[in-house]
Amino acid sequence: MQAWVVPLLLVVGGLLTVQAAANVQLSTAMRSPLGASTLQLALASVLLLVAAAAVGGLGAFGMVPGVTGWHLLGGLGSAVYVTAGIVAFPRLGALVTVGLFITGQMLASLLLDTLGLLGVTAEPLRLAAVLGVLAVLAGAALITRAQVPDTAATAPTPVGVATKGASPANAAPAGAQTEELSPPAVSPATPAAVSATSAPRPAVSGQPGAPAQRVVGRRLLVAFAILGGAVLPVQGAINAQLRLDLGAPLVVAALSFLLATAAMAGVLVLALRLTRAPRPQLIPLATVPWWGWLGGLVGAVYVTAVFLLIPLIGVAPTVALTVAGQQLVSAAVDHFGLLRLPRRRITGARQLGVATLLAGVALLQFT
Repeated sequence: MQAWVVPLLLVVGGLLTVQAAANVQLSTAMRSPLGASTLQLALASVLLLVAAAAVGGLGAFGMVPGVTGWHLLGGLGSAVYVTAGIVAFPRLGALVTVGLFITGQMLASLLLDTLGLLGVTAEPLRLAAVLGVLAVLAGAALITRAQVPDTAATAPTPVGVATKGASPANAAPAGAQTEELSPPAVSPATPAAVSATSAPRPAVSGQPGAPAQRVVGRRLLVAFAILGGAVLPVQGAINAQLRLDLGAPLVVAALSFLLATAAMAGVLVLALRLTRAPRPQLIPLATVPWWGWLGGLVGAVYVTAVFLLIPLIGVAPTVALTVAGQQLVSAAVDHFGLLRLPRRRITGARQLGVATLLAGVALLQFT
């Protein structure tokens, strides 16, 4: 493996955490996760089309009618991943969400490599790979189960929307308070306040806050995050096939994001018509920080890098290096409360989970 591949993929993987946090900013401003997903995917499409035009590659679009149909479906992965990040990051935290993403990524990449699916060269299943997958699953489980309420600090709200009883400077991101994972900060000098916030709240059956509904909602959120991770290597493998068809990497990436944008726009329209989904708000976008607009750019960089490197070094090594970058950056985001996400303590159990997960990634890397 070329030496430059390792730092490149570590950086690309770490940027995925930034992408998810940026997408949360847009989602909070627009009051619509689906609207934010559509906007970020559209921005990535525009960037890639401009880049393809700059290098004179737009002529490859004329070859699209002759392409095998499923080679064009890679973009659906971006739609699922972006939405999963927007929904899960403020509720589960960066470290837990990325741990679940990694679980999905490693399981999917192992299946692709072992079974030779989607045009990937089949590799024999080795003991190290099995142990690696088990370690990844164990690490993700430890990280998820070890998440505890952090009363040390709360993060500022993404767009200045304060939670009840908190100033805009100290409010948690919209949606984070509903999971009761990061209660409002209290002073150690006020034991009565601590008692009040730590006492169990009475739940009324049938209400959104009822314990049974929260458990079911959390499990669904965990499953969605795992799915969001699993679609990434699948997307990379499909786009690698499309690159063989067209021979134009930027056009391949542009097609992928155009499909993802169209898919998300269709889901948004259906949700607005058939459900009570909130309509996207455009005026509050003026309050989004500059880095909140980087999600599309980061997504475009990731998708292009992955499908270019999968044929070169394989699915499992590509995914292993990107997820290592994801895990390291997400741990920093949680520990310091970066990117306007709530601070969450990195407990000993969570550190053990991260170490176990990375050990599993290393085992898969060297199979």
